[in-house]
Amino acid sequence: MDARAIAMGLAFALMWSSAFTSARIIVTDASPLFSLAMRFLISGLIGVAIAKVMGQTWHLSRGQWRATVIFGTCQNALYLGLNFVAMQTIEASLAAIIAATMPLLVALASWLIFGERLKPLGIIGLIAGVLGVALIMGTRVSAGVDLFGMALCGVGVLALTLATLSLRGATSGGNFMMVVGLQMLIGSALLFVAAPLFEDIYITPTLPLALAFAYTTLVPGLIATFIWVLLLNRIGPLRAATFHFLNPVFGVTIAYFLLGERLGGLDLVGVLIVTAGILAVQLSRQPSATAKAAAAE
Repeated sequence: MDARAIAMGLAFALMWSSAFTSARIIVTDASPLFSLAMRFLISGLIGVAIAKVMGQTWHLSRGQWRATVIFGTCQNALYLGLNFVAMQTIEASLAAIIAATMPLLVALASWLIFGERLKPLGIIGLIAGVLGVALIMGTRVSAGVDLFGMALCGVGVLALTLATLSLRGATSGGNFMMVVGLQMLIGSALLFVAAPLFEDIYITPTLPLALAFAYTTLVPGLIATFIWVLLLNRIGPLRAATFHFLNPVFGVTIAYFLLGERLGGLDLVGVLIVTAGILAVQLSRQPSATAKAAAAE
């Protein structure tokens, strides 16, 4: 992995993790589904416009279209939609921790469903991740966390897992920015339908809302997604997913400094255990030196 890939991975993890804090600010002053639909509409139109300037086309391959529709539905409409709704009642740090379990779920699905061999280090990582999440959930439940909001985040991360498993088809054939823009427009369309059905639409104009909306539209919404797709194409999904181990730490830290969300001692221990578990799982899934040499022959 070269220095550019490392820089891209670190930038993606930081931007992705910050989205939970900005989302928490947004849902304080605006209805979650409608505000998210507006975010994706703006980000998607900007992404498509940039793609056209770059000479890209929306004439995607069948595999790209399938993956783009699945990704737009599962990540943008379901995962982020459910998280935005949930963060009306739960803290950004908790939502970030739940979302960070996605690499563990991807590894588990690859093992149980697709028959991917999981090394002992990966099995240990899965067990550690489960224990870390259980520790955090136990402390939050005993403190009176909103169980419905936490369940929404849980369903959301399952949708994100499905989106991640489908994304590989969208990284072949180029047109990366166009793929990013189109999957956001798909999510926007679905959310515009869902918003009047599931919420009372309202917007309370405030400076924090304006700043958080502008930030989440451009940075986690557009730039981070584009960097992620480029990173997948540069180093592959297995190696790129290693950077997700930073998300629990980054997400909790950003929420602490910007929102004043405090974590107890057991929460911090749980975050570290989950982080170590994610790293162990991702490292175990990297191809060995022997496998790399055989693939090169």
